[in-house]
Amino acid sequence: MKLREDIVAVYREVHSWVGILAALFLFVAFYAGAVSMFEQTLQNWLTPESHLPAPVSLDRTPELMEKAFAAFPDARRNYTIVLAPDKTQPARLIWPQNPKSHEHGPTPLVAAALDTNGILITEKQPPSETAHFIDVLHQRVGLPLPEDVAMPFMGVVALAYAVALVSGVIAFLPALKRTLFAVRLEGGKRRAWLDLHNVFGFFSLPFHVVMAITSVLFAFHEPIYAVQNMLFHNETHPAHARPHPAPARDAVSLMTPAALVASLAQQAPGFEPDTLNYTTRPGPGGGTLTLRVAGHDPRFVMRGPNAGFAVMDPASGRILSTDYLPGHQSSGFATITSFFSLHFGSYGGYPVRWAYLVLGFGGAFLFYTGNQLWIMARQRRERATGLVSETRGSRILSSLTIGCTTGCMTGIAAIITFAAIVHTPMAYTPVALIYYTTFLLCTLLAFILSTQRKAQVLFCLAALSHIALAMAALTRGLSLGDDTSFIVAALAFILALLFFMVAKKRGHSALTSLKKAL
Repeated sequence: MKLREDIVAVYREVHSWVGILAALFLFVAFYAGAVSMFEQTLQNWLTPESHLPAPVSLDRTPELMEKAFAAFPDARRNYTIVLAPDKTQPARLIWPQNPKSHEHGPTPLVAAALDTNGILITEKQPPSETAHFIDVLHQRVGLPLPEDVAMPFMGVVALAYAVALVSGVIAFLPALKRTLFAVRLEGGKRRAWLDLHNVFGFFSLPFHVVMAITSVLFAFHEPIYAVQNMLFHNETHPAHARPHPAPARDAVSLMTPAALVASLAQQAPGFEPDTLNYTTRPGPGGGTLTLRVAGHDPRFVMRGPNAGFAVMDPASGRILSTDYLPGHQSSGFATITSFFSLHFGSYGGYPVRWAYLVLGFGGAFLFYTGNQLWIMARQRRERATGLVSETRGSRILSSLTIGCTTGCMTGIAAIITFAAIVHTPMAYTPVALIYYTTFLLCTLLAFILSTQRKAQVLFCLAALSHIALAMAALTRGLSLGDDTSFIVAALAFILALLFFMVAKKRGHSALTSLKKAL
């Protein structure tokens, strides 16, 4: 493709500067986002085993509900019937310790079961918030700020990310045929970085386009939802009908969970429900009871990271809303859902999640190499002007790049390691404290250490933190005998090996540069 050299130069300059401004935030977002592809798996792994009796059958659930609500009347306000119990939801009936709680992410729960004599047994279960923190870190591009501040900033970063993608493609097009498969590892360091950056960026371009567009949607979701409701919401359509008030405290008028599941199977075949969440909305006559069913259908994309949703009438079992029900959405809602699903990777099962993990780590590598290319080009121009040492701007950007990237990787390894070795689930605040302390320590070391030493030391530190994680995971796996521990250990060992290789390479390069300078 023929483009004028001056036009290509402009796009190359735009790509460089926009990339520099957004790269460090995007590195955190992609690295943490890659790990959060397995948020639910990590959540289950880090949650201690429950000591409750085995969950009652679905047919005995009404008996369990009657006894639980007699002992805990406030639980009627917000409770969940779990159709497929796991470690984070170990009982057939659970409810938040604060029934008025509507927080996102894991909340302290009360789980209820019946022993062999039919006696009610309950257990309070504080959640492990390590996996949730990593997801929040990804959403807020690493900023320790409230959501209403961090999310608009993330949207601006995503817009800059989109500009960098467009300008990078245009700048790369003239040399596409000549350099696409020419990865010159035997030449200079900058040439190898540039070839790897170009090749990986080009072949992962569709993934990055999807991430940029969907990130903007998430950042500015309030106005987007308002427009969505104006365009697609139809109050007269049966699928969008308002739920009829059901007596919030009259369990006799409600269908049993088993009957609801059977009714749902008839109305939405193929949709596999996971939970039935009952919530009482304040209002006259004791309020209105609504039922939200979370589940999945492997044939269709889902609105949430792990589930699609249906709103049902708890008294009649009729589906009231299919806005977020996989395979039953209107064309408008299905289109929007596809964007969410493409971002979450909530389609195709575990193969897609593993692919997103690799692409997420690869995206982080892309932003790191982009910064390194800019720094090396700037240092080369500085040496060409006769400067013996790098300027303050180059030194600051180089320190931030090494410090922030290794700080993010080391911090995430540190919080997962701590969560794996402690005997109680870790709350959000101590998890955040460990991460940001580690992150700031790495960033501080990047500014303190010499140019020849900082990359080597910090990548070795990142490698050691992942070896510690691997050892903690192996110890947990040998004691509990679960497969997740061994998978975590293997992945941590692979990353540690890669970081040691980078540290060795950067140390050798720094030594060579020092000899040339002398």
